Amino acid sequence: MSVPPSPFSSSSPLHLAVALDGTGWHPASWREPVARPRDLFTAGYWAGLVAEAERGLLDFVTIEDGLGLQSSHPFDQDGRTDQVRGRLDAVLIASRIAPLTRHIGLVPTAVVTHTEPFHHSKALATLDYVSTGRAGVRVRITARPNEAAHFGRRTVPRIDAYDSPGAQETVTELFDEAADYVEVVRRLWDSWEDDAEIRDVATGRFIDRDKLHYIDFEGSHFSVKGPSITPRPPQGQPVVTALAHQTVPYRLVARQADVGYVTPHDAGQAHAIVAEIRTEQQAAGRAEDTLHVFGDLVVFLDDDPYEAAARKERLDTLAGEPYTSDARIFTGTPTQLADLLQELQTGGLSGFRLRPAVLGHDLPAITQGLVPELQRRGVFRRTYEADTLRGLLGLPRPANRYATSATTTATATATA
Repeated sequence: MSVPPSPFSSSSPLHLAVALDGTGWHPASWREPVARPRDLFTAGYWAGLVAEAERGLLDFVTIEDGLGLQSSHPFDQDGRTDQVRGRLDAVLIASRIAPLTRHIGLVPTAVVTHTEPFHHSKALATLDYVSTGRAGVRVRITARPNEAAHFGRRTVPRIDAYDSPGAQETVTELFDEAADYVEVVRRLWDSWEDDAEIRDVATGRFIDRDKLHYIDFEGSHFSVKGPSITPRPPQGQPVVTALAHQTVPYRLVARQADVGYVTPHDAGQAHAIVAEIRTEQQAAGRAEDTLHVFGDLVVFLDDDPYEAAARKERLDTLAGEPYTSDARIFTGTPTQLADLLQELQTGGLSGFRLRPAVLGHDLPAITQGLVPELQRRGVFRRTYEADTLRGLLGLPRPANRYATSATTTATATATA
């Protein structure tokens, strides 16, 4: 299949992130000697993972989260006891780790179904302060009835297959709600102007009340008055990201995200997905905005490709079934993975989010094997070039939608 020309050639610099989940993305990863399952619910475990990612100069890490126990079934609990179950809160993990890091972005998952945008807006703004401008969020929905039952405010119809008409209606409604959720969060981040805090001891004025704004959001899903209780974050807007597999979530990415994660299996699929997202982005009136599209891959990395394949096969045997994923599963060497990333990049992807199959093994293989290979090819940084996550991703600091033009001009002049 021929691939149409792309602005991203195989020699263009690329962005790189890793997705942290438990002991790794393979369900039997916790049984590996390097997995450290006894440390899984300690701060030191997560601090060590993020420190390794930062040593590899990665743009950011994402941290998985959910509103129910992990399950091998997409819609129900599975009752299994031979796989990792239970999580720490992703936003709190990120906040705990932030002071221990200096450059890497921290992107916890926030499940927006059943939760309130006001709560997440101030938690993420706080993370941006604690990390001095390195916060992001991965927005996620849930269509599981058992998770709805934790809150008791509404029911979610049971879904047996995503391709059924009823499922499409439910999922579309949940993604529309997620888009409103992000809109509320973004408006709350803007509800304080950048110079709203005066802190003048002599005059006794701590804030300029005229620079705090009601957002007065009224929609079909939320009614939020505002303002936030937390001043505008250092980045203005922390980075919003989302995983998408089809048109409805592509639309969420196009309307509200700064980074979208997609799951193409070849460069042709990547090109088609990116083209669809760009069309939706233009329809949303965001054609001029920078929107990154990252490819997701699950990776098993070893110096010998046969060892990588054998390791997956051994883990599959421990799990009792072959491991499958929404994303492409790669087994091979760091050099072979670098080849694949550059090939996929020609489909229009600006970066990749890698899911290490076994964190204790495959994360160091990324930072100590893949990264040096990409650096040798001149397509990955050799030092951090910015102090904020938006800076690393080449995203401008957005203007405050509620600031008057005079305030905006004065602020721009003062910071020029």
